[in-house]
Amino acid sequence: MKIPKRLQPLFEDGMIDDVISQLMSGKEAQVYLVRCGESVRCAKVYKEANKRSFKQAALYQEGRTVRNSRRARAMAKGTRFGQKEREEEWLSAEVDALYRLADAGVRVPTPYAFDHGVLIMEMVADADGHAAPRLNDVVLSEVDARDFHGRIIADVVRMLCAGLVHGDLSEFNILVGASGPVIIDLPQAVNAAGNNKAKMMLERDVANMRDYFGRSAPELLTTDYANEMWTLFEKGKLKPDSVLTGQFEQRTDLADLDSILAVIDAAREEELDRRAREQAAASDSE
Repeated sequence: MKIPKRLQPLFEDGMIDDVISQLMSGKEAQVYLVRCGESVRCAKVYKEANKRSFKQAALYQEGRTVRNSRRARAMAKGTRFGQKEREEEWLSAEVDALYRLADAGVRVPTPYAFDHGVLIMEMVADADGHAAPRLNDVVLSEVDARDFHGRIIADVVRMLCAGLVHGDLSEFNILVGASGPVIIDLPQAVNAAGNNKAKMMLERDVANMRDYFGRSAPELLTTDYANEMWTLFEKGKLKPDSVLTGQFEQRTDLADLDSILAVIDAAREEELDRRAREQAAASDSE
């Protein structure tokens, strides 16, 4: 096929040798099958900011660190330079997440290169060597649903141990490769410790998996892996090989309001005393 304009620089630089076909087009990017030497890989071409339909970037970027102070200030001020830097930071987020998660043992596509806003990565293949289908397009037996759910929950645990939450995990962001499920689409991955919405996003990710696989394996519908793993994570006890039960008992005990009010009153009295001492010291010095 004709080489798309955004892939032309990579073709000229010898990073890709041919474009085979367009694989998919989504809200964030277009994905092409490309030939790189003897290998067939995927080229993910990210859409420009004004052409993307994903509108909540700021929500997902909370907690991401920017090492360069000048860049950080510009991004905070929203200057033209800052907007450009924020866009580059958003585009590189998936590459960083892929390397980080691959090192943590999470099954994600292997990244090979990132240049000119294009990510070259592994083409996840099915048993016949063709591009793997999305989970949403596969009919699962009860046994497979239970097996896939267990594998994905294990990957979510590894992801959390690596400090990340996917943030948009669903049956549309998982491929069914020859050896099982592969998690994809990670530009919105959030910092588990630095993002105030991380727990909410983890709960949503896990609930999406529970509800989807629960259609084939109804016993999964009563599980609560998200709260179980998050509680261990907060206590520093979550490990990549932690064995979870899927059961979690929510605390139902009421807060001791009398004790809370007593602490507040004590703090208020301490502040009044401090101000009185400051006033007395000021009077003595006059």
